[in-house]
Amino acid sequence: MLGVSFFARAPCFIFWRCCGIGKGELQINGEIRDKEVRLVGSDGYQFGVVPLSEALDKAAEYGVDLVKIAPKATPPVCKIIDYGKYKFDKMKKEKESRKNRKVTGVKEIRLSVSIDVHDFETKVGHAKKFVASGNKVKVTLRFKGREIGHAELGRKVLNDFSVACDEFASTEKFPKLEGRSMTMFLAPKVRS
Repeated sequence: MLGVSFFARAPCFIFWRCCGIGKGELQINGEIRDKEVRLVGSDGYQFGVVPLSEALDKAAEYGVDLVKIAPKATPPVCKIIDYGKYKFDKMKKEKESRKNRKVTGVKEIRLSVSIDVHDFETKVGHAKKFVASGNKVKVTLRFKGREIGHAELGRKVLNDFSVACDEFASTEKFPKLEGRSMTMFLAPKVRS
């Protein structure tokens, strides 16, 4: 230690003090640096505001961890719980919520101005399948060459498509010309 100045050791200390823990992780046991904490037992019992050393002793007495659950409170709130079990339960809840969440996708159907009747009916069948599986449908009509001069024909094809899909889907966004294509969105009908 002799001959080593404070400033030679300071950057290490400053780095250690400034580095936080990972995002979303809680501080446990020795990571907690506050002088006083509000201590809560695993059963919800309030021990009150106690020095950190006493809180750590109390957690060791119960054989579990001291976890800082509310770092922004004054003084910070620490709870005596089994941290491994806490993390496991939290991951289990997140997994359960992801499982129950329904993901709505957007499927695309492409049409042209000069689409034939059978092709049109096939595309309506595809739209029906997509909507039945809970997806929204983006219907795109692309204009080629001089067809852009007759945008009303494209609008007529999209309106006919909307009418054909009317029994199982509602028009969420009406036909709109964007550059060389016209788009429309269909969504599953809400059953009441």
